[in-house]
Amino acid sequence: MKKIAVLGSTGSIGTQTLDVISRQPERYEVVGLAAGSNVDLLLEQARQFKPKWISVEERALEDRIRSEVPADVIVVSGETGLKQVASEAGANYVVCALVGSLGLTSTLAAIEAGADIGLANKETLVTAGHLVMQRAREKGVSILPVDSEHSAIFQCLNGENAKAIKRLIVTASGGSFRDLSRDQLKNVTVEDALKHPNWSMGAKVTIDSATMANKGLEVIEAHWLFGLPYDQIDVVLHPESIVHSMVEFTDTSVMAQLGNPDMRVPIQYALTYPERVASPASPLDLLKQGTLHFREMNLERYPCLRLAYEAGRSGGTATTVFNAANEVAVARFLRGEISFLAIEDTIEMALSKHSSVPSPTLEAILEADDWARTEAASYR
Repeated sequence: MKKIAVLGSTGSIGTQTLDVISRQPERYEVVGLAAGSNVDLLLEQARQFKPKWISVEERALEDRIRSEVPADVIVVSGETGLKQVASEAGANYVVCALVGSLGLTSTLAAIEAGADIGLANKETLVTAGHLVMQRAREKGVSILPVDSEHSAIFQCLNGENAKAIKRLIVTASGGSFRDLSRDQLKNVTVEDALKHPNWSMGAKVTIDSATMANKGLEVIEAHWLFGLPYDQIDVVLHPESIVHSMVEFTDTSVMAQLGNPDMRVPIQYALTYPERVASPASPLDLLKQGTLHFREMNLERYPCLRLAYEAGRSGGTATTVFNAANEVAVARFLRGEISFLAIEDTIEMALSKHSSVPSPTLEAILEADDWARTEAASYR
């Protein structure tokens, strides 16, 4: 039986992870839950799954949690609490479903504790991919991708010789504004941006999908997960989100993983690998689907993706700066402080002012992260 801790349990990926777990209780025991400030949902999850450890965002919320859970449940908070749930709750499998760079230190803590990782937090590898992957290898820990695109590539590569890979082809829906011109993007609203045509996701990821920063993060993550240079990682627009990604091999064969948009499928595969078990998702009917469309990615139309490639190729702390500046810019857009197009301007400004540190230590990464956030917060 897998003993599981879910970091980000009240978010979109976290709730779907617990839905998958609830359908196979004989396979899993939830030993830890970590969430932000959605205490009502967290308490509901605690009553259902009875974890021994619970973490919340702020210490002020601890008393309410303690008053409504059994006395033997350990309640903690903040970044320290996240790391404790990841490393001290007795989990042998940690699902990192946190949004943003918050997932880095807790994922490292879980690796140090010897837990396998179900990774849905792109920013962990974007900010510190070299450190995370190296430590996972040293500890003999598996990092299993939860994102639909990386899960698709992972499945296509099962049993294949890495030397036979020609390129990875990451698919992108195009997000909320895929049919709008650059001129039309000048006056879009937060409400418009949050209407993703295919997926139900949290606000930050939905905005990232509209700017294509999300796909940039996925390209950088794919570089670390699969060990390929950026010149062998391409992105194509695929509006239907049926082909979740593809791999082209040196003999011109192309393998793809297909399915209806439902995150429970890659979540479950990451939990049950190498087994496949029955899924709650609806099966794909290609006859009913009828047609699939693909379009070339235009990096001038989507500057955030171009900037992600540039940061990835620069290496070092450049990807940390890309991620941190984007997080701050998206938060400011959601608060109505800046326009939609100012998100990409903020990222470009931060990267242009940053002198990248090669092969950075964790301390250097955190310093670059703080610097980029300060710069992005004051950009006008």
